Amino acid sequence: MNLAEIQRALRDQRLDGWLFYDHHNRDPLGLRILGMSAVGHVTRRWYYLVPAEGEPRKLVHRIESGRLDSLPGVKDEYSSWQELEAKLATLLEGTTKLAMQYSPRNAIMYVSMVDAGTVEVLRELGKEIVSSADLVSEFEAVLNAEQIATHYEAQKRLDPILAAGWQEMGRRVRAGESGANEFSMVEYLAAAIEREGMVTEYGPNVSVGPNSADSHYEPSRASSRAIRRGDFVLIDIWAKMAGRADAIWYDITWTGVVDREPTERELLVFNAVRDARDAAIGVVKDAFATGIPLAGWEPDEAARTSIRQAGFGDYFTHRTGHNIATELHGSGAHLDNLETHDERLILPYTCFSVEPGCYFVGEFGVRNEVNMMTRPGGAEVTGRMQMELVRI
Repeated sequence: MNLAEIQRALRDQRLDGWLFYDHHNRDPLGLRILGMSAVGHVTRRWYYLVPAEGEPRKLVHRIESGRLDSLPGVKDEYSSWQELEAKLATLLEGTTKLAMQYSPRNAIMYVSMVDAGTVEVLRELGKEIVSSADLVSEFEAVLNAEQIATHYEAQKRLDPILAAGWQEMGRRVRAGESGANEFSMVEYLAAAIEREGMVTEYGPNVSVGPNSADSHYEPSRASSRAIRRGDFVLIDIWAKMAGRADAIWYDITWTGVVDREPTERELLVFNAVRDARDAAIGVVKDAFATGIPLAGWEPDEAARTSIRQAGFGDYFTHRTGHNIATELHGSGAHLDNLETHDERLILPYTCFSVEPGCYFVGEFGVRNEVNMMTRPGGAEVTGRMQMELVRI
């Protein structure tokens, strides 16, 4: 935990403090920010207040009194619920506006870790509880130079793997091999990822024909669909450098057709998705070039407006992008004005996907995914951009 930086951020946001609360390790965000482990037998509630000024304060149960000993600050203990509430009031003396892992109306559910009852108790104590969402982004999603380098290293290794995968798929199809199917190509790509010193998780994904219209399709050995001449194929592939807990993911999706030219409808949909991707990218680039604060919902709305104007709005059924950090779906702002109205700010030195898509059940689906990295004064796409359907 970087106490000085947390307190600076609290002062910047005009907050009296950041109140961490947990029970049974329910708040992984708080544990990571505080530098605490989730291991051990933890069965009692604890509170940890980081004030904007001064020394942190702890409140722990007597039978688990050492739970917060790794953190700085003064400690108090409780046993009964009456003592808990009385000492909680004492702990919070001098504060009014407190951030917690809470989201009004559960609007940003990714940060909503505190139960409603706890918030009720705090409000009865006269406290104003606000969302810690932007604080979480600052301490979970902002990347250092070494982490950014791991993302670009993964990009340099993964882009060629995908290009080789398309070629191998075409070779297998034209040779009539039994390995020309979704799951076998997943195995091929996964093996290449491992050879390049990277890891992936539950992937990659190769979806053929109607399966590409399922945005979360996962092929298995038992259900794998054959890949044949004339098929439409989507590949979603992601990886990060192995052996580094702080490594950052690289996550991309491309689409192509096997041994034929795309149909007019496929071209129309692909172009609509590509243009939506570029609309979102443009909003991000413009904001960071001019220094205008940008919320996660804004690039999503740009992409969604573009697809609506192309006539495919009903077929764009997921958010435009997700934060990327040490977790594939990180804790920073997502590009989302559909599933949530994500008002979290997109911060400098953060990474995220831009991946609009259109899905036609029983036919095919197109998703076009790139990653972006931001910095003060600018933002860029970190890898190759698909401009037309791959001809396999």
